[in-house]
Amino acid sequence: MQKVIKLWTDGSAIQRAGGGFAVMNEEHLPVILGREDPSTNIRMEGMALICAIAYTGKKPAIIHTDSQFWIDVLTKYALVWVKNNWTKKNGDIKNLDLVKLMFELYNNSKAEIVWVKGHSDDAGNDGADIWANKARKGQGVNSAMLFNLQKTSIESVVDSINNLR
Repeated sequence: MQKVIKLWTDGSAIQRAGGGFAVMNEEHLPVILGREDPSTNIRMEGMALICAIAYTGKKPAIIHTDSQFWIDVLTKYALVWVKNNWTKKNGDIKNLDLVKLMFELYNNSKAEIVWVKGHSDDAGNDGADIWANKARKGQGVNSAMLFNLQKTSIESVVDSINNLR
């Protein structure tokens, strides 16, 4: 029986100060960090999930996030959008690049995405929040890959993570 990988994700963004994201392992250490300027909290939460799903590959995993939005995108909205050729009734799908990539990765993974209440003394979520804010400022740690999305594409980030396995 394969061990289940446990990860926690979070994103952070401050207007005119850019955004950051973090993926933490079950020892609550960062394994993937990234930043983007300018960005939004939603994009950074999404990037954290994309990186976490890519990190798990085809292994069983539980990925914790405090983003109910992205859970709903993966489990409800994207199912409809795909049937409608990636369109929705009322305007464009925001962050479509992230949505498509995350949906593909998720559907080819054995990951379960679990919601955790943010800022509620969950050590993994609290650590991910701290490191997402550090990543936003360009701070990293030797145990984690740090990506600058101004210098590399989202697809290249996923390729780099895939090459770790």
